[in-house]
Amino acid sequence: MADPIGPGDSDGRIIQTDLRNEMSRSYLEYAMSVIVGRALPDARDGLKPVHRRILYAMYELGLTSDRPYRKCARVVGEVLGKYHPHGDTAVYDALVRMAQDFSMRLPLIDGHGNFGSVDNDPPAAMRYTESRLQALTTDSLLEDIESETVDFADNFDGSQQEPTVLPARIPQLLLNGSSGIAVGMATNIPPHNLSELIAGLLALIDDPDLDDRDLIAHIPGPDFPTGGQILGRSGIRETYQTGRGSVTMRGVATIETVEAPGRPDRDAVIISELPFQTNKAALIERIADLVNDKKLEGIADIRDESDRDGMRIVVELRRDAYPQVVLNNLFKLTPLQSNFSAHMLALVDGEPRLLTLRDMLQVFLRFRVDTIERRTRYMLRKAEERDHILLGLLLALDQLDPIIALIRAASDTPTARQQLQDRHGLSAVQADAILQMQLRRLTALEADKIRLEHEDLVAKIADYKDILSRRERVFDIIRTELSHLRDRHGSERRTEILDLEGELDDIDLIANERSVVLLTANGYLKRMAVSEFEATSRGSRGKAGTKSQGDESVELFISCNDHDRLLLFSDRGVAYALPAYRVPICSRTAKGTPVVQLLPIPREEAITSVLAVSEFEADVHLLMLTRGGFIKRTPLSAFANIRSNGLIAINLESGDSLAWVRLARNGDSVLIGSLQAMTIHFRLCDAELRPLGRAARGVRAMQLRPGDSLVSMDVLPVDLADRVADSQGGASDAEGTSDPEGEADVDGDSPEELVDASEGPWVLVASASGLGKRVPVQQFRLQRRAGMGLRALRFRREGDVLVGLRVLGAGEEVLLVSEKGVIVRTEADQIPEQSRAATGVRLQRLDRGDRLTEVVLVPPAPDEDPADDTDEDPDEAPDAAMAPAPEQEAES
Repeated sequence: MADPIGPGDSDGRIIQTDLRNEMSRSYLEYAMSVIVGRALPDARDGLKPVHRRILYAMYELGLTSDRPYRKCARVVGEVLGKYHPHGDTAVYDALVRMAQDFSMRLPLIDGHGNFGSVDNDPPAAMRYTESRLQALTTDSLLEDIESETVDFADNFDGSQQEPTVLPARIPQLLLNGSSGIAVGMATNIPPHNLSELIAGLLALIDDPDLDDRDLIAHIPGPDFPTGGQILGRSGIRETYQTGRGSVTMRGVATIETVEAPGRPDRDAVIISELPFQTNKAALIERIADLVNDKKLEGIADIRDESDRDGMRIVVELRRDAYPQVVLNNLFKLTPLQSNFSAHMLALVDGEPRLLTLRDMLQVFLRFRVDTIERRTRYMLRKAEERDHILLGLLLALDQLDPIIALIRAASDTPTARQQLQDRHGLSAVQADAILQMQLRRLTALEADKIRLEHEDLVAKIADYKDILSRRERVFDIIRTELSHLRDRHGSERRTEILDLEGELDDIDLIANERSVVLLTANGYLKRMAVSEFEATSRGSRGKAGTKSQGDESVELFISCNDHDRLLLFSDRGVAYALPAYRVPICSRTAKGTPVVQLLPIPREEAITSVLAVSEFEADVHLLMLTRGGFIKRTPLSAFANIRSNGLIAINLESGDSLAWVRLARNGDSVLIGSLQAMTIHFRLCDAELRPLGRAARGVRAMQLRPGDSLVSMDVLPVDLADRVADSQGGASDAEGTSDPEGEADVDGDSPEELVDASEGPWVLVASASGLGKRVPVQQFRLQRRAGMGLRALRFRREGDVLVGLRVLGAGEEVLLVSEKGVIVRTEADQIPEQSRAATGVRLQRLDRGDRLTEVVLVPPAPDEDPADDTDEDPDEAPDAAMAPAPEQEAES
């Protein structure tokens, strides 16, 4: 390739050059032009060139805050003709934004007419709108611009001079923020509160080494023009300390009851403030789309009631909706909560720099010091020039007659000027001032004015020189100017900063309702609301809880709240964790979801126990019982962090399997039942069952007869266990209350057991044939571990077996589940109280071939106190029959 020919060659030959070098050079020039001349603001005055040119053009037109409005078309024409050779749309859009109070924290232009809205409505055409400068703009950005405080440069055609920066008295870059996309970089700076910015500047002036923590105490965070809320302070600190970060913004929404004629009152979410740069109309449309797509439940109507008094969006809720859950979903799924990604990039000395909060304030202070010094030097020069003239006038007044004679004798003005300079030692400026002096200034009063003006100028000159020689004087001037601007233009903070983080967990979007979780023998898991099963009378058939398909039977059934955490235990002794709300909610007839799709459980492994845990309390233990009869206690905290692939809960012998797991505290007691209705009751204390680690096997729980096996386990709380111990005359674990053979009280009750148990607690004993009863816990005396226990139920039919033991109190509800998934919900108080030797009454009417498999207590509502579930006075309850009534015995 030939060498490039220089630009001076003009003989018409083609200039050959390297295309790669030419493209690289041209693109870099273009990129720098965009970065410096369009997209990025100057760190000193916080303005881009188009904004600076608009404000300066309006200042030149005299459109200050005390003058009438002028058409925006006139302003745009002035800017285009003199300073900004681009399209009129770009100029008008920039002008409009500086007049919008929802875009700028303190607007720089006072607009008259339609300048758009928060609904993203476009402004009226420039020929219809009018504008002028705000008082803040004149006071803080354009003041002293004619005092040589900033540099001026030629405009695009060299016919005019324009300022390269405005002499800003406030950190405009932080006050109103800025956003722009350049080539390879972008800026996004949030707006702030003027009073807080001034407080931060004053603190930084007083202590240049101010700690970042103390600086942020003066400037706690962005202050958006639309108000709203900021969630958490970590994003703010990261932004201020590094120059980039993410601030979570949230609109202001409250839950109110709205009245409407002709229908009942309803709850509604009232949105009164939006996050910065959120389009109100788009938000409403987004909510409507989510409702139509069934992604947002619980909303009946949405309407915009905003007017000139403020914003008001009404999201009316259905009667069955949970207002807080709907509000959380609005935050999660709509722009009602969004993130402001701050990237504080600005031009410093013509180069883009990522600035921290301290950097921005220091850049502004350096610029302000330079501005004041330039203004002071300008005023000093002007004062010295004026004083120089006054000295000449004072000399003329002292030598008035000779000077008058000299002037009268001179042939022309140049001759008189020259003679004044030669004879009296005056300068050309002083001589011109004397020649131009009017005769009325020769009076004594005028002469005194000149002398006073001279003395005043001498004092000012000394003051200006003192300012230039002492930096402290400059900072005093900055303090005074900032305080004046704060007093005149300061305002209260609009955006509230909340001390919480903004991320909404999935659990925040779910109502904490009462549910039941059902696991079938084939490994299908599903969740249903407790409200699906209405309370019925004892002995009714109930509702199907799952779809019966051949050998599909209900294996496990528990009740919980949707915010609980489910702990699932397999027969191999492995624990898995799953939030309750993650179990898909299904109808009563649905089959459910395979548990292997929800948890990484091997197909040869079966879930044998499920627990619902709301909190991992330190004094709570997991009580585990294997089919082989081994029992152990392990702290619940050991299962707070369960890996996705599970956690070993117990070490099993060959052929053994984990079957039952319950929650217990130290001092509770445990009731364990066998297939043949033998029940043992012993205390959970260190003397009987000390806590063991996850890898331990456990100890023997109960001695079984040949052919018998364990079928159920439940825990009696410590306060109730103490009541049982007191009713037994203070019998304790240390006393000889064990009955290894279990024969002493098999067929009848000991006299000491027949005590008044009308206050409970009771043990609900149920058999596979659907018969059951409530037995006072006092009848199951405390024994030592590994005994044979006492008989809990006399079977009426051959082949009947025990299926469940449940400890319950007054006013509780129970769910009875059959093998085919038929579920009955009934009040426990409807089940008669009987002795251990009784056969029970019908709890559930079963179909042919079906059998009762599980008894579950319904949990209290999340906002209810379990102690308040009943209004009955225990002291007024009738004496419970300790033997079955004739009609109860006659039931079949």
